[in-house]
Amino acid sequence: MAVISMKELLESGVHFGHQVKRWNPKMKKYIFGERNGIHIVDLQKTLKGVEDAYSFIRTVASTGAPVLFVGTKKQAQDSIAEEAQRAGAFYVNNRWLGGMLTNFFTVRQSIERLKKIEAMKEDGTYNVLTKKEVAQLEKERIKLEKNLAGIKDMKSLPGALFVIDPKKEKIAVAEARRLSIPVVAVVDTNCDPDDADYVIPGNDDAIRAIKLIASKMADAVLEGKGVLAKTAEEEVEREAIEEKIMQEEMAE
Repeated sequence: MAVISMKELLESGVHFGHQVKRWNPKMKKYIFGERNGIHIVDLQKTLKGVEDAYSFIRTVASTGAPVLFVGTKKQAQDSIAEEAQRAGAFYVNNRWLGGMLTNFFTVRQSIERLKKIEAMKEDGTYNVLTKKEVAQLEKERIKLEKNLAGIKDMKSLPGALFVIDPKKEKIAVAEARRLSIPVVAVVDTNCDPDDADYVIPGNDDAIRAIKLIASKMADAVLEGKGVLAKTAEEEVEREAIEEKIMQEEMAE
């Protein structure tokens, strides 16, 4: 069964690009034409892009490697968080802190600080502190939570990034590039497709378009994890059979 249909793409407005005057010439091969001064994306290319990206993300997830969803523009924030959470993936939807990938150890220290403050809030430590101390801790916790909530449990670098608008997320893309982490991206007509390893040409501003593509990448993660779970289950069964055979041979 196809991962996505032309009908879904059309209904979500994935084909609407930016104004012609704002285009990046490198996107030429992904553009079907123009209408009323707006570039129209070639949805056949989008279909192929989604299929290829889905297959890749599924494979990454099947190895147990984390997949990181990135989209900090206002239109993308909710969809990125919702779809990543649905798939049990990780996400950054508020602000990309420089070094999130290239200085991951330091970021982990900030995450540990967040967890420590959360534990203090839960275990009653707040009750023995002054109001001023609690207020300061809460201010710090809220700030850390806002930026790190989506990667709080990410123990290692991601196996892939899924990005909405690589132009907007240029720091994230640059860090991934430096670490040879593959980038899957929704790339609009004003972006540079060279920033992504897997290009999904399409509208990166419409909420429905973002939600649609993000949901397909989340499905890919879920399917990949299903393969991982099945493989682990088969391994347990295989080991049980081998153990049984060994015991039978020893009994003889």
